[in-house]
Amino acid sequence: MSQTSHPEAAAAESMGPVEAPTRRSGWSARFATRPARALRQLGRASKRTAVVEAAADSATLPEAPTRPESSVRPAPLPGHLAPVPRRSWPGGFRDRLTSPVPTFQELLAIVWHGRLRPGVGDADRIPVHRDGLPRPAGTDAVLTWVGHATYVVQIGGLTILTDPVWARKIPGTRPRLTPPGVAWADLPRIDAVVISHNHYDHLDAPTVRRLPRSTPVLVPAGLRSWFTRRGFRHVIELDWWESTWVGGVRFDFVPAHHWSRRTVWDTCRTLWGGWVIASDDQTIYFAGDTGYGERFAQIGARYPGGIDLALMPVGAFEPRWFMKAAHVDPAQAVRACQDVGARRMATMHWGTFVLSGESLLAPIEEARAAWAEAGRDRADLWDLAVGESRVLTA
Repeated sequence: MSQTSHPEAAAAESMGPVEAPTRRSGWSARFATRPARALRQLGRASKRTAVVEAAADSATLPEAPTRPESSVRPAPLPGHLAPVPRRSWPGGFRDRLTSPVPTFQELLAIVWHGRLRPGVGDADRIPVHRDGLPRPAGTDAVLTWVGHATYVVQIGGLTILTDPVWARKIPGTRPRLTPPGVAWADLPRIDAVVISHNHYDHLDAPTVRRLPRSTPVLVPAGLRSWFTRRGFRHVIELDWWESTWVGGVRFDFVPAHHWSRRTVWDTCRTLWGGWVIASDDQTIYFAGDTGYGERFAQIGARYPGGIDLALMPVGAFEPRWFMKAAHVDPAQAVRACQDVGARRMATMHWGTFVLSGESLLAPIEEARAAWAEAGRDRADLWDLAVGESRVLTA
C-alpha cells in the first residue's frame, strides 16, 4: 500500500433516506407550529436506530464463508495485508462543504408535506435482467449494476463492490423497488470494497456484516472506526487526492459536493467523496453521491489521459431547490461526465429506493435525453437494467 496526500476543500449536501410516517391529516397541519416536538421525535428515532445497529454489530455473528480462491486474483502488494495504523483527523469536515447542510426543520417540512413520496405504480417498468455474473476475458473489465449505487466491478484481476447494499429495506424508506441484480450467493470472493460516504443508502450495516472480516475496505477519512468496531482488520481511510493499491489496481479518493450524517449528532464528522479505480488497462470513476460543481473539472485535470467510464448518479433530484446542492440531476450528470473527461457514462442511483419526488422513470428518461442533446454517441451511454453487465475493453 502507498499513499500520496493532498486534502482540499469542497462538497455539499444531500439527504439521508427518509419517508414520512403515516399520521392523521391534522398532524400535518400542526407540524409547522410544533417543529421542536417533531425534532425531538426524530432525534429519539435516530438514537434508537443507532443503538439497534450498534447492538446488532456487537453481537457474535458468523462470518461469511470464505469462497475458494479465484483463478484471477493477483497477489497483494507487499505490506498490503499488514495492520493499518490509525490516522489522526480533525473533529469534522464542515470546511469541505460548498453548500449548507439541510436543517432537520427543512427536512421534516418537506417530508411532512409529501414531497418525497411519488407514486410507485411504474415500478414494474424498471428493467431487471438477472442474468448472472459474467467473468472478464483477458484484460477486459466487466461492470454489473446491482442497484442504487452498488456495482460489481471486475477490473485488473480484482472483484470490487461499490457502496454495497443488498438489504431489502434501509431506515426511513419503502422496501426496495427491485431486487438486487446479483444474488449474494453468486458473488465471487470480494477483493475490495469502496465506500463513498456514510448515508444509509450507501453504507448498509446488514450487508457489511455479510462480508468476511478480512475483506479490504477503503473508506473516507474518519470512517475507519465504524468498520474496525465490527471486526474488519484491513480498513484504509483516505483524504481527498490520496491513493492506495490493492493488488495491481490503484484507488484514488476524490472530492464530491455532498456531506455526511448517520445520526443527529455526527453531521460531517466523516468525509465523503468518489473513487477513481485504475488498472493498467482501464480507468473508472465512481462518483458516489454528489451535487454539481467545480470539483468535476478538477478531477478531470488530474487525469489528462481521460477516464474510460464514469459511474454517475442520475436520480434523487427533486424537488430541485432542496436537492440541487447534493444530487446532480440527469443533465448535470451528463455535464459532469464531460467535465471529468469520461468517454462513457453508466447510470446509477435510481430504480431501487424511493428517496425523492421525481417519478420513478424520470432519471433514466432524462439522462437519455440529455445525452442525446449533448451530441454524445448513444453506445457510450450505459443505461443498464438492474443486474445487467457490460464489458469495458482495454
